Amino acid sequence: MRPSFSGTPFFIIICLLAACKTTYQPTSVQYKDYRIAQQQPANNELTAMLQPYADSVNKNMNDVIAIAAVELEKKQPEGTLGNVLADAMLYEAREKFNAPVDAAFINYGGIRLTSLAAGNITRGKIFEMSPFDNMIVLQKINGHILQQFLNIVASRGGWPCAGIQFKIKNKLAIDIVIAGRPFSETDTYTIAQVDYIANGADDCTLLKTIPQQNKGYLLREAIVEYFAKQHKENKTISSFIQNRISYAE
Repeated sequence: MRPSFSGTPFFIIICLLAACKTTYQPTSVQYKDYRIAQQQPANNELTAMLQPYADSVNKNMNDVIAIAAVELEKKQPEGTLGNVLADAMLYEAREKFNAPVDAAFINYGGIRLTSLAAGNITRGKIFEMSPFDNMIVLQKINGHILQQFLNIVASRGGWPCAGIQFKIKNKLAIDIVIAGRPFSETDTYTIAQVDYIANGADDCTLLKTIPQQNKGYLLREAIVEYFAKQHKENKTISSFIQNRISYAE
């Protein structure tokens, strides 16, 4: 038998109870900024707990991966450091994807060191040079779109590249040779680059709709592996200007 409430409809009571429910909204948000500096006293217990991990990381970062025969420099429209890294990207992309790759590009801002000194190259130095978790992807790009992409690269003063040569005139790419053949807008090319660019960054939105092949392979891993292979074969890391990108006279 259902209860009665002296003639008062049950749903009215429910509504009144709901109306009396208190709700709370924040009126202000406060925070405090804590800065960690060398002047702060060390926490010995925390330091002791983290020391084995720090030792392991430091040892790993100090491993010598390769030896640079000369100082390598990051420059535009072409630099020796960019050439070496683009060569590494192209070589490892062909290996890891087991596919023909015509050319490779690295956005200029993705290289975070202006130079790499002659001598030992450690794993930590490669992390400094390529700190972002950018993955190498392949895209099949028709010549018309590739011309537009190269124009973007030209307008930005040139990016590190391998497998391709062109000149910059009025911020446009001209006299293009790719994979040893004259460029054609009717051909399709397989290009290796980082997912950051393939997803449209640095004004490259025209690439966003083009399918990508992605194996989760980091550019940084490619550089480490390529340098380590050179070192294992007793080869030093070296490069010179090859007019991969130059200004038209």
